[in-house]
Amino acid sequence: MNILKNMEAIFLAAAVLVGVTSAAHAASVAKHERYDAQVTIEGQQMAVVKVTAKRLAVAEQTRA
Repeated sequence: MNILKNMEAIFLAAAVLVGVTSAAHAASVAKHERYDAQVTIEGQQMAVVKVTAKRLAVAEQTRA
């Protein structure tokens, strides 16, 4: 019975460790994506904006 309690504690510790490391990795990836979104042109940093939207249908294009 004592072995099962130890295994449960090991499993919980591993689950917590995986959760913390995945959150840290996600934050790191987001930071790198923000840095990569800047482009250097003639020695100056310029932010690049990426716009994502669904395309308009032909009927919507004619109305606009």
